[in-house]
Parts: sequence; C-alpha cells; structure tokens
Amino acid sequence: MTSAPAIELLSFTDLDAARGDLLDVYAEARAPLLHLANYAISSFGERLDRHGSEAGFQAVLAYEGEHPVGYAYGNRIEGGDRYWQRTSPVPSEQYTAQAALALKEIGVSPHWRGMGVARRIHDTLLAARDERYVTLMVNEAAGDGKVQALYQTWGYMTIGYSQPSPASPRLAVMIRPTG
Repeated sequence: MTSAPAIELLSFTDLDAARGDLLDVYAEARAPLLHLANYAISSFGERLDRHGSEAGFQAVLAYEGEHPVGYAYGNRIEGGDRYWQRTSPVPSEQYTAQAALALKEIGVSPHWRGMGVARRIHDTLLAARDERYVTLMVNEAAGDGKVQALYQTWGYMTIGYSQPSPASPRLAVMIRPTG
C-alpha cells in the first residue's frame, strides 16, 4: 500500500448536504455492478434515503479538491433492530445489548484504491462515535473474498450471515469494537 495523496475528509450528519456527492462516488465505486438490481443507483438511493433518516446517521466523504473519491456511512442500531433480526445465527447479547454502529456502505473510486483511503474514511467515521461496537455486512464474493479478508485485517470477525432482500446476495455479518 502506498501513501494516499492529499485528500480532505468531511463528516456529515445531514443527508441532504451530502446526498449528491454520495450518489456520484457510489456510481464510480460500483460501476461494474450497476447493472445488477441490488447495486443500481436507484436502489442505492432508496437505501441511502432510508438510512439517512434513521437515528445516528453519519457519513464521511473523502475529497480531492471538490471531487468526492470515497465515502462511508452508517447509523446507530439497537438490539431489536431488523439488522440483527435478519442475522443468522442470532448474534450474542454481547453485541446487541447496547446500541451499535452499523456501517452500511463504504466505497472508494477505483483510481484511489490501494492507497489507504478506505481505512482513513472508516477510522474517521468511528472516531466520532460512542457506540461500543461497529458492524457491517459484506458480500463474501466481493473481490474474490479479498474485501472480507481486508475487513478481518481491520479487526472485524464474522458472527453470522444475512440476506437483507431477495435481490441481495448472502452477506457475512462482521463486528469489532469501535475503539
């Protein structure tokens, strides 16, 4: 991994202020998958709007000048949240007894991959949170398993599986402490 060129990281708690840039960088980051229903920009926009209206929403975007090159966003989930209800096996109360941060999306434009940008965005998002755990779902096939393996190097461990919608692939549910 090489050192990332100068980028600016900005945090948003108001979806309206970041929505356009989130859609733009998502389209770049997911370009090869946009033909699939679950990855279509319209599907992402619907998920983004739903997540942006939920408690504890926060997004971090990376910019080169005025151009967004990466993003992550998430929100707070409680023990009874449908996120946990769709996870099999049922997660331990160790993880669900208190609110957790659900990292809903993270992506980096192809030109910026391999430079530590995703990790910087991720760590900036976590730094401002008071939840004890952060959880995410990852397509086990993404990058031929390399994406899930990368999350493991960041301290995440797999605790179960979920298929959030009929159009979604099976996803590994991963978790780690925020600190």
